[in-house]
Amino acid sequence: MKLLPLPAFADNYIWMLQSARSAVVVDPGDAAPVLQALRSTGLPLEAILVTHHHGDHTGGVAELRQATGAAVYGPATESIPLPATRVRGGDTLAVLGLRFAVIDVPGHTAGHIAYYCEDAPGGPLLLCGDTLFSGGCGRLFEGTPAQMLASLERLGGLPDDTRVCCAHEYTLSNLQFAQAVEPSSAAVLQHILHCRSLRERGQPTLPSQLALERQINPFLRTHVPAVAEAARGFDPGVDPASPVSVFAALRQWKNEFR
Repeated sequence: MKLLPLPAFADNYIWMLQSARSAVVVDPGDAAPVLQALRSTGLPLEAILVTHHHGDHTGGVAELRQATGAAVYGPATESIPLPATRVRGGDTLAVLGLRFAVIDVPGHTAGHIAYYCEDAPGGPLLLCGDTLFSGGCGRLFEGTPAQMLASLERLGGLPDDTRVCCAHEYTLSNLQFAQAVEPSSAAVLQHILHCRSLRERGQPTLPSQLALERQINPFLRTHVPAVAEAARGFDPGVDPASPVSVFAALRQWKNEFR
């Protein structure tokens, strides 16, 4: 099994999973990189997985379906290119001979979902769209802070060795914010240096790993006193005993962070 991030647009990744016989792609906002990868491998496209309705995640779905006949799976409550099999939290689907669990993760959009494969070769695999980023999380376009925090806690409870396949190369900018929140964090500094080295060589910073994200991602650390105090430094009205209050302040701070 191979896991490849196909670059698209300025900073998107279309994740492609390849077995010896076929391939699956996640959130293909652009069909061209996928078609090129399929031509280079000679593999048929078995399925297209969609996490949410934004155009940079769905723009290539119709062209890919027409070109390949691949099955499409997507969130039950969002507007995505049809025909598609609608899935929601608690559902499972089988692709590439693997079992993927669907997890509801509202917040970035109202019906956002993620796909999780516990027994993927190479370790557990999380395809999380724009909910969880390395060092960050998605903006709240349609959901509430409480919804997004609950979604992040749901993902944060997955096993330590879970590979986190985010849909954007936002890691370095997120880590700059994480360093502002926890300036004394050795883990954040070390990962900044690591990711800078990767990017200088033209390599992706992803996938991340969940155990690492729990150390460096402020949005997974709302329960940590230092993070709560940093949030209150941004917004004196924050209740440091309330993770939702802390999260809401962090998200607003990140929105304004330069």
